[in-house]
Amino acid sequence: MLRYASLILLASAATPALAIDDAKVSRIDADTVLVQWKNAAPVDVLISDTPSLPSKTKPVSAKNGTGEARIPLSAAKRQYAVLRDTKSKSYVIVAERELPLAKGSNFRDLGGYVGAGGRKVKWGKIFRSGALPMLNEGDYQLLGGLGIKTIVDLRSTDERQVAPTQLDDRTGALFISNDYSLRPLMQRTTASSGENMYKGMETLLAPQFRSVFRRLLADDGAVMYNCSAGQDRTGITTALVLTALGVDRKTILEDYHPSTALRRPQNEMPPVDPADYPGNLIVQYYAAAAKKPGGAKAEPLYSPKGTSHLIQFFEMVDKDYGGVPRYMETVLGITPSDVARL
Repeated sequence: MLRYASLILLASAATPALAIDDAKVSRIDADTVLVQWKNAAPVDVLISDTPSLPSKTKPVSAKNGTGEARIPLSAAKRQYAVLRDTKSKSYVIVAERELPLAKGSNFRDLGGYVGAGGRKVKWGKIFRSGALPMLNEGDYQLLGGLGIKTIVDLRSTDERQVAPTQLDDRTGALFISNDYSLRPLMQRTTASSGENMYKGMETLLAPQFRSVFRRLLADDGAVMYNCSAGQDRTGITTALVLTALGVDRKTILEDYHPSTALRRPQNEMPPVDPADYPGNLIVQYYAAAAKKPGGAKAEPLYSPKGTSHLIQFFEMVDKDYGGVPRYMETVLGITPSDVARL
């Protein structure tokens, strides 16, 4: 039986009412980030090694009423900025959304989004990514400090064969995958002419989706999941997780579409000779993309008619299953009580 785990993923509602709004962190260089926020009162800016308010730590920027601060935050170590209202003492935790990996692609933290009851998704609990076959030592050190205990690989057998993940070997994380062929998925994508591209993924990838939720419910450290690009299968998984946590669809779409800019296709597939992998569709796909002018590029996640692929997925689930909660219960076995515990 899964042990009781309420508030696993949403920050406690016991935190005082927050006046600080629109907080974000942008990296300037390897040693410095820019923290920006909106607040009526001055703010103390602190640095924390964990996604919580540090004790007995002096602010790196005290009584700051400008709405921004440059603070020392190394790209080699995951740290968090804490913004504390000097009057109410309420505070907000904020961090870089994308982790600064040298050889990663689309690796992001899902923390900070507003979910059920106005509470925020905890930082450092759920990570999404593209494939990770090209990581360097610095990347492994950074990711090794995240407390990732489970990696759910959404990729097919074909993809894992040619671009294996080693992060679980380096960290001891539990690695979960399910064997399936990429061919039906790519045939469906081609046959759809770019419209309703994700139809069928809700059943094909049900075992992987189920694994993500079960590991989140187990509350055994952080959970990371990935596909090759970190945008389609990973995007659907993220949409399901954030929906379960009460995040609105507008925010979910705002998380989904940055994949176009955050992908690094050159880091998603190691250099291979297609002749060594006859019939492997993912090798053929990346090889063909690399030959295009300017090399492989991420394509915007919209259908030829200009509709977001994820919006079409939501519409399909609403129509065919009666909504995401009903789909999760009937197909994934994730009950309303499970969702409430998250």
